[in-house]
Amino acid sequence: MASKRTIQEWRHAVDVLNSYAAEFSGMEDKILPLLKYSYDNIKEEDVKSCLLYCALFPEDDNIIKETLIEYWICEGIIDASEGIERAENKGYAIIGSLVRASLLMETGLPDMKLLRMHDVVRDMALWITSDLRPQKEAYIVHAGVGLSEMPNVIVRRMSLMNNKILHLAGSPECIELTTFLMQHNLLENISSEFFKSMPKLAVLDLSYNDKLSRVPEGLSKLVSLKYLNLNRTGIRHLHIDLLQELKKLISLELPKCTSVAGISRLHNLKILKLYFPRDVGTIEELETLEHLEVLFTAFEDHPLPLWEKYLSSHRLTSCTRGLGIRNMKLESSGVSLPVIMDKLRIFRMDNCRISEIKIGTICFSSLSFVILINCKCLKELTFLMFAPNLIFLVIQNGIDVEDIINKGKAFRGGIESGTVPFQKLNRLALINVPELKNIYWNPLPFPRLQDLVVKGCPNLKKLPLNSQSGKQGEDGLIIMYGEREWIEGIEWEDQATKTH
Repeated sequence: MASKRTIQEWRHAVDVLNSYAAEFSGMEDKILPLLKYSYDNIKEEDVKSCLLYCALFPEDDNIIKETLIEYWICEGIIDASEGIERAENKGYAIIGSLVRASLLMETGLPDMKLLRMHDVVRDMALWITSDLRPQKEAYIVHAGVGLSEMPNVIVRRMSLMNNKILHLAGSPECIELTTFLMQHNLLENISSEFFKSMPKLAVLDLSYNDKLSRVPEGLSKLVSLKYLNLNRTGIRHLHIDLLQELKKLISLELPKCTSVAGISRLHNLKILKLYFPRDVGTIEELETLEHLEVLFTAFEDHPLPLWEKYLSSHRLTSCTRGLGIRNMKLESSGVSLPVIMDKLRIFRMDNCRISEIKIGTICFSSLSFVILINCKCLKELTFLMFAPNLIFLVIQNGIDVEDIINKGKAFRGGIESGTVPFQKLNRLALINVPELKNIYWNPLPFPRLQDLVVKGCPNLKKLPLNSQSGKQGEDGLIIMYGEREWIEGIEWEDQATKTH
């Protein structure tokens, strides 16, 4: 194993070890040292650290790439001094190398954002981080084991996610702790002294603790904190006085707060994820965050002037990666995404009345995920012609949608001859779209499409497919449908397409 250098050699070695682990009990004493020997021969220390960090997640857990990379950045494993995007690219490169070596697995559809760690590799990582290091440099991973209280240990990284912990009490001596993952617990309160002796804590994830209703008072003591996730907690009022001492904070994810007044004091924020408050001063505050590079935000039943003010803010729209719109009436104006919003990756609309979606550029090259649920008045989605990297499209309960791409509007909109849409699309789901008659007017290659879901679309009589569509996918194209009568009534391009 020490001589393994190529991706193919690594993959074969891991496959063999996985099979041994499954077939023979008591093999750990032989398997883990072999894997450890090869791990030691990974030249890049940052790649080693990134691999070990993945062991903090529960066995067989789906790990979100984006979150993992943010952890790495805020822990200092990946340098972000030259910008978040460059650091993220480094993170994705590391993930790619670990996937190619079969040390991590990508799950779900291609191009999606989920990872999983091989069980035997995770065992090795935990062995290295728990048994082979001094306690102050060790990891403790008690994720998803039913814990009701925090263990009293001195370690560097602690993962207690997916447990039943109600309270974090006392003032534990955790002077070496740099990562503390507490998401998906039953937390109700955290004592004011709890964080008193955690001077090195850089990553704190308290998300998905919906009974936690107050910002812990002791947060201000975390002078080294760079990552804080409070999403899906019960916190509704952000007491900025408790956060303003977090001078090093670069990534902040918030729940649905009534106000984020004072957030401009967090001068070093680079990544911000929040539900946009109805406070009219929010835009001015966010615009003063001079280092902000990444914004994920959502609007729900907001006054139209506030929504329009956001769209006119070059500072905020230029760094927006994720945008959600819910319960808004935009049938008169539609949605016009400005040209400067070229970093937008995720666009979602729920329960909206909207006449049209327009974009201010001929290429939204970053747009990857579009989800439209329960939207009325919208008749077509021709703007998707300008999203060449779209990988995921879901339209559900779109009762007025007649075309995905409208031919006349596409050509009036300046589509270049030869432009072929949906070249990177992995999944297309059309659910309860009763007026839909057309996806596209010609057959498309759909080189990466794996899943086409059609349910409740009685007026869709023809699919833009021929015998070559979807052939380049790993497992070919799978069509899932809800009504046998519908699939039997489809007008196929030719007999070869029907039997394909």
